[in-house]
Amino acid sequence: MTANIEKIVSLSSDKSLFSVIDKVLEEKRLSLEDGIKLFETDDLLTVGALANYVTEKKNGKYAYFVINRQINPTNICALDCNFCAFATMDKNDPKAYEMSYEEIIKKAEYAVSQGACEVHIVGGLHPDWSFDVYLKMVSMLKERFPQLHIKAFTAVEIDYFSRISGLSYEDVLTKLKEAGLGSLPGGGAEIFAPRVRRIIAPTKIGWKKYLEIHRTAHRLGLHSTVTMLYGHVETYEERVDHMLKVREAQEETGGFTCFIPLAYQPENNQLNITEHTHGVDDLKTIAVSRLLLDNIPHVKAYWVMVGEKIAQVALNFGADDMDGTVMEEKIAHFAGAKSPTQQQKEKLVRLIKEAGKIPVERDTLYNHIKVYE
Repeated sequence: MTANIEKIVSLSSDKSLFSVIDKVLEEKRLSLEDGIKLFETDDLLTVGALANYVTEKKNGKYAYFVINRQINPTNICALDCNFCAFATMDKNDPKAYEMSYEEIIKKAEYAVSQGACEVHIVGGLHPDWSFDVYLKMVSMLKERFPQLHIKAFTAVEIDYFSRISGLSYEDVLTKLKEAGLGSLPGGGAEIFAPRVRRIIAPTKIGWKKYLEIHRTAHRLGLHSTVTMLYGHVETYEERVDHMLKVREAQEETGGFTCFIPLAYQPENNQLNITEHTHGVDDLKTIAVSRLLLDNIPHVKAYWVMVGEKIAQVALNFGADDMDGTVMEEKIAHFAGAKSPTQQQKEKLVRLIKEAGKIPVERDTLYNHIKVYE
């Protein structure tokens, strides 16, 4: 593999990358300036080759997926984020909905019947639901389906639970863990830069609270993922700064299992951006994530937001995970995502094999369930 990567990078057309290439091959940590160079270069293939080299050193040719289901209990939300097409503050909005406990149970029951080992629960900050409603949601699911890993509630939701209950972050997370919470999803990070947050989500918690909540979860033994929403009003420097703040937090706790770049979906919101991200930017963002985040085990190509074809190619651009079956995706599709709303296990296996990788069915914490040699 070393000989192959040296042959590829020796053909690089961008001399400004030479110092970055040397650092990667010498396993030296990349800087803010290095990250910006990687984004600004037109030499996509060298960036991708470097990222693939790094991910194969970490995880070999394994590429992961999970049998999972998303459940979004409500889209009624106390926040009004300019980039969001999913939520509504108006309970009389035709698209507004809230699920009963029985509906949530039925969705989990179907997921289990399809072999799911994980439910992923995120939703709006319902102004009329108490913290006890969410606690009961978790305990009810865990009691009924003890085999399911419950990955639930973004840092934004945890902050909201703290405010409506008067409890500290640690107390909120402890109660949720006792009820059956297994880990936290990484949503709500968006871009950490305050300039960007003032434009796209001025009422949402900032990056310091986001990382404080994840650090607290990690101290309590709860792992989590971490995200970055790109392709709207942010600069390359702000993307790299976001990644470096994640890297610093991971250095402290080691609790992030996966970094997930999320491609912005532009429809049906208030930002007035008309174009979806393009394939080169998607692949470059995934590759740069892998190169900068040397202490995070996995990088995900989330097929829901980048589409199946780009996600498949991304498995040779630094990604080693495609998420999973999902079964019912709403948030990205409210914003105009063109991908399917669910995926079949057999197709994920085929996509991974066609990319020249070895499919691995995993659980939430990346334990192997089945390797498709």
